[in-house]
Amino acid sequence: MEFINKLLCLSNKKGVIRYYLNIKNVTKLNDMMEFLADADIYLKTFWYIALPVSLFFIIQTIMTVVGAGDSDTDVDTHSFDSPMELFTLRNMVNFLLGFSWGGISFYSTIGNKPLLVAVAILIGLSFVAMFFYLIKQIKKLEEDNTFNIEEIKGNVADVYLRIPESLSGNGKIHVSHRGTLHELEAVTDQGLILTGEKVLVLDVQPGNVVLVRRLE
Repeated sequence: MEFINKLLCLSNKKGVIRYYLNIKNVTKLNDMMEFLADADIYLKTFWYIALPVSLFFIIQTIMTVVGAGDSDTDVDTHSFDSPMELFTLRNMVNFLLGFSWGGISFYSTIGNKPLLVAVAILIGLSFVAMFFYLIKQIKKLEEDNTFNIEEIKGNVADVYLRIPESLSGNGKIHVSHRGTLHELEAVTDQGLILTGEKVLVLDVQPGNVVLVRRLE
């Protein structure tokens, strides 16, 4: 019986805590509603924009991270393949995010309301510009890491697996391109080239097989 009484007591305490938390949350919500009701039209507008846009931004970010946000949810959908389209849902969210929170942040320090709106617009535009810059850097990084086999012509490579003479078979080479080491199949029209020798990449054959010659 003592054990049961303790369980009941603990259950009652948890119920009281949950009730207290629910009351506290309701109180905070009521305080927020009263705050918005008493605010002037400028601050009220900033908050009414900031709350739903921030929620949408968080959801959009989570979807992008987990891979569900590869394409934009605008009428003109796009991904990182076409990031510089100006009128998109993503850019609108970025603008409104900067506009609303910029207006809220500077509301108490800028008394001139038209000036406050102008500052908020500038912050919103800076958010869009920042997004463009980040996407540009991401695309540049992707392009830098894209391997184009034609670009290795004239590069010096190391023979990894010996290359048979007179185009009679394939060997393998290691060649460095933009800081990344690539392993490629290679042939030669000369004599046998042994593992460890240096070769010069002359041409690219069908099937991404490179033609090499022993480096003199």
